Amino acid sequence: MSHSQPLPGVSRTIIRDRYALIGPDSHVPSVLPGWNQTTAHILISPAMGAGLVQTLLVLADKASGTGNTGEEQHFLFVLDGSCRLNGKSLSAGHYGWLPPSTKFDVQSSGAKIMRFAKRYEPLAGTPVPAAFFGDSAKVAETPFLGDPHARLRGLIPETDLGHDFAVNIFTFDPGATLPFVEIHIMEHGLLVLEGGGVYRLNDDWHPVAQGDVIWMAPYCPQWFIAKGPGPTRYLYSKNVNREPQNLPLNPKG
Repeated sequence: MSHSQPLPGVSRTIIRDRYALIGPDSHVPSVLPGWNQTTAHILISPAMGAGLVQTLLVLADKASGTGNTGEEQHFLFVLDGSCRLNGKSLSAGHYGWLPPSTKFDVQSSGAKIMRFAKRYEPLAGTPVPAAFFGDSAKVAETPFLGDPHARLRGLIPETDLGHDFAVNIFTFDPGATLPFVEIHIMEHGLLVLEGGGVYRLNDDWHPVAQGDVIWMAPYCPQWFIAKGPGPTRYLYSKNVNREPQNLPLNPKG
């Protein structure tokens, strides 16, 4: 009997009040206005109690997307292929951040893009940052709390108080872990870029692998250990730089 295919009705995907784990086998395609030749997988949204929207955009040949960020900020990370975002050429590992009230124009002959969108929280006396672009390979890694086997790349400059949202890449060597069970006000949207391991989410333990998406609500207990043989990397977002009363409430909190 072959075990190469999962049993019908069986999936690692699970939705809970304080977290969600969504495997690639559970993706359902959608169509978004303004996006042509593009399949959208809306993986995290306020419909599940989240304060952000995380969408996998799969762009075919001659694909395009146009619109306006409105009250939201958008962060786009190219997973595969290439595109032009507002005239800027981006390939795998490149990214762009767009402030609210910004027109966007995406053109591609084939790409996969992970887009994070969150309503921007203004800070009195602090200007809204300008749009910017970057290459994650050129961002220096920093040992997390002094551990050289768990390293962070910050893709959005948290030191600029104009930013209320951060996106990082976390890299773990095989066997490396988060140093303790974290419980904090930050909400996370996460994509496993490569590798895998075991994630503790609330009081549950889940194997995770490349392509998995995780939503973690504020104060959801969380911990991770990476397996081998190679490193594990994940891309994740968090809210930063705002007083708690100015953060959007989680309706399922």
